[in-house]
Amino acid sequence: MAYVVAEPCRHCKYTYCAAVCPVEAFREGSDCLYIDPSVCIDCNKCRPECPVEAIYPDYEVPSVWHGWIAENAVQSKHSPVILDVKVPLKKEGCINPEY
Repeated sequence: MAYVVAEPCRHCKYTYCAAVCPVEAFREGSDCLYIDPSVCIDCNKCRPECPVEAIYPDYEVPSVWHGWIAENAVQSKHSPVILDVKVPLKKEGCINPEY
């Protein structure tokens, strides 16, 4: 099992989750984050840090976002590791955009 970043992260890209990851599993895409499933240790430290509730265990990803399981696996291989908190992107519809 691995955790997956899903659609709610798109255009928000909060990075608090990456800052608490003990194994550097998060990768930074241009408009969202990804989790490398080969690095993720399923510790669940990231999930409570996500203000837009975009992180799921792979077996709990809502069916509408199942494509994000493969998206994380593919994109994480081509995106750089992110370790620190960065200024989030802003978009209408983000939960608490001033988090």
